[in-house]
Amino acid sequence: MQESREDRIEERRAMLREVAADVSATAGHLGRAALSPEVVAALEKVPRHCFLPPESQHLAYENRPQRIGHGQTISQPFIVAIMSDLAAVKPGDKVLEIGTGCGYQSAVLAELGAEVYSLERIARLAETARERLNGLGYGEAVHIRAGDGALGWPEHAPYDSIVVTATTNAHVVAELLKQLAPGGRMVVPQVIGEDAGGGVDAEKAKEKTGEKTTDKAPSLAGILPFRRRLFVEPDTDLCLITKDSDGACSTERLLPVAFVPLVEGKPED
Repeated sequence: MQESREDRIEERRAMLREVAADVSATAGHLGRAALSPEVVAALEKVPRHCFLPPESQHLAYENRPQRIGHGQTISQPFIVAIMSDLAAVKPGDKVLEIGTGCGYQSAVLAELGAEVYSLERIARLAETARERLNGLGYGEAVHIRAGDGALGWPEHAPYDSIVVTATTNAHVVAELLKQLAPGGRMVVPQVIGEDAGGGVDAEKAKEKTGEKTTDKAPSLAGILPFRRRLFVEPDTDLCLITKDSDGACSTERLLPVAFVPLVEGKPED
């Protein structure tokens, strides 16, 4: 698979032009009009088609999510791009990823210079992603374990960034924030305005972590022209949570998004 890293480079560049247009169109929500050069370079290097099943590899560079089996998807390139950008990963950073899936987001984080600890609940997906990443040369930078993403990976905490690739409730977010280093950033699609599970509602979870929320989440009206392309849902926002040096957390709700839900519990085959 090593030689495939250079295949279809012009398709990746065309994909990046579409992603750049979406970032520009949503700048008012994201607080940025363009991706960092490092994120653009990483997305150009990672061969997205290698992370899809053979029967759908021809669709790899469309700016939309694709099915990867087991009821899971590979995220839309736009979403991978903005989550990677918001995580603000620097070379040498330690990053926790919740939801390995096919391993594409892991590879992008590795290209940014991170050491990635990635959890995947579906054991077969975890094993396939590990083999794929090893074949593409990312094996030393990405560590994958089949496990319950809601518990994180405390043995390697604290993390400079946490990237969650499934819709998550406030209770799980509060638990994962314990593993985020002071000065760190968590990028997470979070259900808004629900009981967060385990008898902990969103406000109590925020009190538990010292979290403050910036009430600036966009209305859907602002991005309705892009709704089909961005695959948004009215009850889930992409959030950026930052932890200051004293351990207090603040949340920015940035953009309505759609993700598969985070399933808690023991790994399954």
